[in-house]
Amino acid sequence: MPGRAHPQGVSRSLPPFVRALAILWALPTTLVGLLLLALARATGGRAALVDGVLEAHGGLVRRALMRLPLACGGDVAVTLGHVVLGTSASVLDATRAHERVHVAQCERWGPFFLPAYAIASLVARLRGADPYLGNRFEREAFERADARAAHAARLSGRDPLL
Repeated sequence: MPGRAHPQGVSRSLPPFVRALAILWALPTTLVGLLLLALARATGGRAALVDGVLEAHGGLVRRALMRLPLACGGDVAVTLGHVVLGTSASVLDATRAHERVHVAQCERWGPFFLPAYAIASLVARLRGADPYLGNRFEREAFERADARAAHAARLSGRDPLL
């Protein structure tokens, strides 16, 4: 299993062989995402490659995502390996940093990511926490995405603390 992956997904600074290992390690989860991406495209959705990650929205995938219990007003995205599915292009834009943390988690956990994610939700529920917000994978994604946003704001001079 490759070492800890870059939060944006496969680090471009890694040697090509290590990058290839990270992609292969996440491939079982990515294949599930590719099937859903194909469904989105076949039913009128759109797809694009953004920073080495396939993103898709629309079609039947949009309707399926909107039925998830976590679909607050239809704003939802899901990461499956190197594929991110969202309800719309604007949702994909808004959740990109958060979802890239999940791409890195998929690279780290490989074929064990989906079962580990489900177990983390169950553990959160058993502890009396929300199965989404209490999930360790989601907490990491929120923390790392927020930290990157704060860093970007500081670099651009938009930091409210300056």
